[in-house]
Amino acid sequence: MLRVPFRPLTLAVAAAAGLALATVPGQAQSPSHLEVAREVLVGSGISRSFDAIAPQFAEQVRQTFAATRPEITKDLDEVLKALKPELDKQRDDLTAATARLFAARLSEAELREIAKFFASPAGKRYVEVQPVVLDGMFNEMQAWSQRLSEFIVTRVREEMKKKGHTL
Repeated sequence: MLRVPFRPLTLAVAAAAGLALATVPGQAQSPSHLEVAREVLVGSGISRSFDAIAPQFAEQVRQTFAATRPEITKDLDEVLKALKPELDKQRDDLTAATARLFAARLSEAELREIAKFFASPAGKRYVEVQPVVLDGMFNEMQAWSQRLSEFIVTRVREEMKKKGHTL
């Protein structure tokens, strides 16, 4: 089996994928309930992150095979292009699973209010800036984690030294 190196996806994609794989508590979900959940998923910008997953993996597969077998690049590109409808289906499956999760946790009325927000000018602006904010948040979390780690080690050493232990 080919092992394709995993490149980190955005925080939003990872969170959405994890959400889609989580256990769903039982709540009846009508077609209209699922549809409004899908509207929230699309309106919130979460589903756009799903659009990048399959193409990223396909490109990684392409690069992996083309690196070792450059003579098959043309055929490989044709195969990957032909697979696009199947990859789109996989994306749609993730979208549907995530919509079911939203519908299981939020009432149809709540989802309608949320969808209304994302359709508003403020909601559209939120969705517009969301990727930049998430990227910035990821960078801030990395820097914060490093500072926190150093803080904890320093403080533990200080406190342990008071107890007669040198670390």
